[in-house]
Amino acid sequence: MFLPISEIAMTGDRVKTGKKAVIIRLSKYFFRYKLSVLAAFLLMLGSNLFALLGPWLSGKAIDAIDLKTGVDFAAVGRFCLWMAVFYVVSSALSYILSVLMIRLSQKIVRRMRQDAFEKILSLPVGALDRVQAGDLINRISYDIDTVNASLSNDILQAATGIITVAGALIGMILTSPALLGVFVITLPISVLITVKRSRTVRPLFRKRSAKLAELNGFSEEMLSGVKTIKAYGREEEIIAEFCKKNTEAVDAYYAADYYGSLIGPSVNFVNNLGTVLISTAGSFFYLFNLISIGDISAFLQYSRKFSGPVNEYANIMGEIQSALAAAERVFRLLDQPAEEADAPNAVELTGAEGRVEFEHVRFGYAEGEDIIEDLSFTAEPGQTVAVVGPTGAGKSTIVNLMMRFYEPRGGRILLDGQNIRSYTRKSLRAAFTMVLQDTWLFEGTIFENIAYGREGATLEDVRRAAEAAHIAEFIDNLPQKYDTVLTDGGALSKGQKQLMTIARAMLSPAKILILDEATSNVDTRTEIMIRDAMAKLMRGRTCFVIAHRLTTVRNADTILVIKDGDVVERGRHEDLLSRRGFYAEIYAAQFD
Repeated sequence: MFLPISEIAMTGDRVKTGKKAVIIRLSKYFFRYKLSVLAAFLLMLGSNLFALLGPWLSGKAIDAIDLKTGVDFAAVGRFCLWMAVFYVVSSALSYILSVLMIRLSQKIVRRMRQDAFEKILSLPVGALDRVQAGDLINRISYDIDTVNASLSNDILQAATGIITVAGALIGMILTSPALLGVFVITLPISVLITVKRSRTVRPLFRKRSAKLAELNGFSEEMLSGVKTIKAYGREEEIIAEFCKKNTEAVDAYYAADYYGSLIGPSVNFVNNLGTVLISTAGSFFYLFNLISIGDISAFLQYSRKFSGPVNEYANIMGEIQSALAAAERVFRLLDQPAEEADAPNAVELTGAEGRVEFEHVRFGYAEGEDIIEDLSFTAEPGQTVAVVGPTGAGKSTIVNLMMRFYEPRGGRILLDGQNIRSYTRKSLRAAFTMVLQDTWLFEGTIFENIAYGREGATLEDVRRAAEAAHIAEFIDNLPQKYDTVLTDGGALSKGQKQLMTIARAMLSPAKILILDEATSNVDTRTEIMIRDAMAKLMRGRTCFVIAHRLTTVRNADTILVIKDGDVVERGRHEDLLSRRGFYAEIYAAQFD
């Protein structure tokens, strides 16, 4: 069952959510680049100060025009010239600031995306098994892109607005305290609308991000299984389910955008009402010689500069709330507990011999639901141990426990006589090489995919491995041979993909080999071709073969028959058949 990250069990109170906590954590990313932040602050301050001098100069230029004494053209020209210079300088500083903020936001987003990806790789396998890949992709792509858009635009506007509001307020006080009294009548209404609406829309934007993650996860899951969907003729059902999730995402988008967009027009109306009141009051003050025309003009400009950021803040509030919701989802991922650290006295495993022992091991994926109840067996170095049994008996779980993808709830697992918990995870896992039923080939050349099995492998090493896996002839017939680039396996068949992963395993120096249904995707003819290659691969290694097709385990040194989490039978193929027990029943079911 897939769960959203926010619902996965977490330890303690590590996950800190809420608007304040998210802002504090975002600010920590800013302070990693202190010099850039300081430069941005100085540019922001200079740009706004120069812009705020404009209304004062404009008022002085208007007052230099007197209907009784005439026009002081020198004064008008001087004030207009300085006004033009200040506005040009303000625009230039604003441009430099925008470029700096874009670069700064890219650095922060790059760091966030790197942190998120590293966190995903550090999560325990148990956590990843319960999360949709689409949800994780959504966090490191859409959510961080949303944060990026807000950092490069909205945050800059909000920060600039604070300086503008403070400067405009000082300008209004110096120009006319009386008109300021008129202006403050409408100010609380604007602030109240903005604050109240922002509290309303934030949960809506959080829901919008969650619904989009669900849609992406469903899409990724369905597209990966599109062949199966077509084979079973379930297109209409899947389309209906997609339509449902798509509608939920659209409705969430609509609700967030609708209520977010109501803020701007409401605040705009109140601000325009304030302009009417100031103009009316200013005209009366002028009639009684309490204020000049130039000061009325300057005050109106300062009031618009004061109201502008408030209005902008209302308009960008939706984007800011969306960014905070997206950042919260990213931080939830970053706060997930990483894989348990190695023991303080853990040692590096070197020169493993390959002796594996299970001593009364007990394990279950869910609390109180044990899959393995009391499992004990020993695999000697160089032995081939086959693990067979019905689906759900716990065969693949044994592999997960050996490699410490999960920890047993009881008993011990020993490697070369030492508890595997006494080794570092990295060195322990380096002692294993795996060929799984689900092949994994990454986007890269054939050489890179095969050489993945051993660091520093040469082309000759890769060729020998390909020849042993009977895939060299196929590769040599390709136009670019080992330099052929694969994209998610390219045009390779399932059998060819499997052969390539077998060649990769042949390069690995690990002493323990795990074959988990390794030939299930290979046709009978290809299976016969690679038997000798598998024999070479298994030579000198402790091998664990998990298989349903019992033809692949006939030559195993020991066959462990697993049923309900316990070893119910063990021995060689012929001995188990002669006992006419559970193994014989499985064998008869396959071949009779």
